Amino acid sequence: MVSLGRTNLDVFPLCLGGNVFGWTADEQQSRAVLDAYTEAGGNFVDTANSYLVEHGRSETLIGRWLKERGNRDQIVLATKVGGGRDPRYRNLRADNIRSEAHASLDRLQTDYVDLYYVHHDDQETPLEESLRAFDALVTDGVVRHVAASNYSPERLTEALRLQRELGLAEFTVLQPHYNLVERDYERTLAPIADEWDLAVLPYYALASGFLTGKYRPGSAEVDSPRAQRAGEYLAKGGAALEALDQVAAARRTTPAAVAIAWLLTRPHVVAPIASARSTGQLAEILPAVKLELTPAETGLLSSATEPA
Repeated sequence: MVSLGRTNLDVFPLCLGGNVFGWTADEQQSRAVLDAYTEAGGNFVDTANSYLVEHGRSETLIGRWLKERGNRDQIVLATKVGGGRDPRYRNLRADNIRSEAHASLDRLQTDYVDLYYVHHDDQETPLEESLRAFDALVTDGVVRHVAASNYSPERLTEALRLQRELGLAEFTVLQPHYNLVERDYERTLAPIADEWDLAVLPYYALASGFLTGKYRPGSAEVDSPRAQRAGEYLAKGGAALEALDQVAAARRTTPAAVAIAWLLTRPHVVAPIASARSTGQLAEILPAVKLELTPAETGLLSSATEPA
């Protein structure tokens, strides 16, 4: 376990993403993955109110699993508000934050969440209104810590300054889009994470599956809803795959584990977020938590791609 930044939470250094639960993984598959993850020592599960097929579906499946296993106190649970396609929910008005937080609690069958994120910024709602609503959830005890995702650098800085000036609950965790082939974060948000001492939990840690190595030029088409997105990396990510293959072969592990282990070498990164729709996929990524890359291996991987 590792400390999650300035929170009082200790987490497994690989966060299990719940975006596939109820989408590419049905309820039985989702429970199998959750069971295998916790049996391997995992305790950190990330979801959202808006994933992907039905509003709240991922939360509902996780909530039923938590109740049946009776392990809520052993799980660090994160969810989000302000995302999705439905305009009724894709906003950060105070009333929506409050009502959606309690709806998430009902679906998750818990009376608190450990980490509650802004999923996407809402520039039509006054920032102070949103931040005060998050603070009220912390005051009420239904949220332990608040966190940020998908803010621009300017808006994130403005939010952090406003929280501090007004004495509101502060974002202590940042969830950015960051992986070996998507490194714009290093230029845009990493300086803010450093200045404000934010714990970083990258999403799309495996670039929609591309960094697992199953998408390659000339390879057979992969049956996955993410195949098109992952395939877009083929033109620019060949060098990354070569470097991953080289390190994975030398260390007798998977390219996916190496890709996550590389993220764990980055400043402030605590627990990359990766999902698995089967226990087989989970087995490919779990070795990352014990894989300590050498400086030479880290340098090889970093030099295979360049930050934007």
